[in-house]
Amino acid sequence: MGTFSGEVLRVEPQVAPVVSPPALAHVAIRPARGWTGLHAGELWQYRELLFFLIWRDIKVRYKQTALGAAWAVIQPVFSMVVFSLFFGRLAKVPSDGIPYPVFSYCALLPWQLFAYALAESSNSVVANERLITKIYFPRLVIPIAAVLAGLVDFAIAFIVLIILMLHYGIVPTWTIATLPLFVLFALLTALAAGLWLSALNVQYRDVRYTVGFLAQIWLFLSPVAYPSSLVPARWRLVYGLNPMAGVVEGFRWALIGKSPAPGALLGVSVVVVLLLLAGGLFCFRRMENSFADVI
Repeated sequence: MGTFSGEVLRVEPQVAPVVSPPALAHVAIRPARGWTGLHAGELWQYRELLFFLIWRDIKVRYKQTALGAAWAVIQPVFSMVVFSLFFGRLAKVPSDGIPYPVFSYCALLPWQLFAYALAESSNSVVANERLITKIYFPRLVIPIAAVLAGLVDFAIAFIVLIILMLHYGIVPTWTIATLPLFVLFALLTALAAGLWLSALNVQYRDVRYTVGFLAQIWLFLSPVAYPSSLVPARWRLVYGLNPMAGVVEGFRWALIGKSPAPGALLGVSVVVVLLLLAGGLFCFRRMENSFADVI
């Protein structure tokens, strides 16, 4: 019997190298301390949430309503009819040479935009209680979305103004190019007041009961049913401390062009709005660290 001779092959076991898992990034979210910055870049990161909240507010407003978006026209039109009857015909309030229906409706457009945005933004934080207590996102998104949602009603009601101007033969001048600036001014005015009220509403629920009363008084303090020319010249700068005075007069000047330019009155209103907005932004950011606990 023969013998077998040969080399014996040894197979060394292959040991896979040990690879440590990649380090995971951890982000700690803590409440802000002191007077923190606005973090505008963070708002841009959550822009999709902003669009979603705007769309949600628009759908919820007209959900299960018989007339739907027609309410955007009914409210300012009926207000215009009442103002034209009592202030235009009975009280003979001057309208700076403009047909009173057009005169009042030009003012009611920005006023309805402001009043809606003020009411919705002041109650926006409390209304989104479940969202705030579950996930983190910049809380400023909520009042901003509530303010911007009113632009849809404004656009619908603006069609009626075009029809009124055509009926009375009023042709816009070059000043209509400045209209987007006054729309922005109305939104900033509502946001400035809404930031203060929405933050205070979390702490003191009395705020939501005073907003309607505040809006009614504010309406008659603004030149909606009457022209600002009735205010004595020496008081016009003081009158401009009401930011809606600059907004309303600016709208009339931009749309019709027959009213005198707001001038110094508008300048005072712009300064007041910028100061209120800056204070409202920092106050809101200062108080938002306790929203989830208090709300």
